[in-house]
Amino acid sequence: MDDVTEAPEAPGALGAPGAPGARLVARLTEAHETVACAESLTAGLVAATVADTPGASAVLLGGVVAYAAAVKTALLDVPADLVARVGTVDPEVAVLMAEGVRRRLGSTWGLATTGVAGPGPSEGKPAGTVHVAVAGPSGTVTRALELNGTRAQIRSATVDAVLRLAVEQTGATPGTPALPRGPRGTVGLSGHPGGGPAPDHTTPGT
Repeated sequence: MDDVTEAPEAPGALGAPGAPGARLVARLTEAHETVACAESLTAGLVAATVADTPGASAVLLGGVVAYAAAVKTALLDVPADLVARVGTVDPEVAVLMAEGVRRRLGSTWGLATTGVAGPGPSEGKPAGTVHVAVAGPSGTVTRALELNGTRAQIRSATVDAVLRLAVEQTGATPGTPALPRGPRGTVGLSGHPGGGPAPDHTTPGT
């Protein structure tokens, strides 16, 4: 999993020219595509970072801050029985949040974040346990993270991670290989102990 010991304190810097937020806006603008955000622990920071880039109004439709489990179920269509079974810090919850905001707002792409910002554990999971997801026309990709740092650093690193994943999925990074398609199952890890990075988990689109 990704292990971040020091993350930027100011998420707004992630929208600076050349940063993932700016690159995402440029790619979506070129493709005439749109994005919407479903955020739990980041509480609007992803959408705010995208909006830091001039011209973001052409691609950013809006977002849902789903900090509470009840909001995830009511506005993003995450099943209550799933939340009761696995909690809110779970890869499948991240997938459903991304797909839910994409469907609700009618965007080309949906981004989602859920996790534990700290400083203590939540739902039996340590601070820094995070899942991000990006839903698009071809399916949904999740990435599992294990982040270190202060509460602010963990939230900022989460913003960076989901925007970088979105840049990869929208093709903003030249030469990014297509991720493998597969049924919902084990989440791929980035930078795992086995050697090179394992593929992220991809859920085919409908």
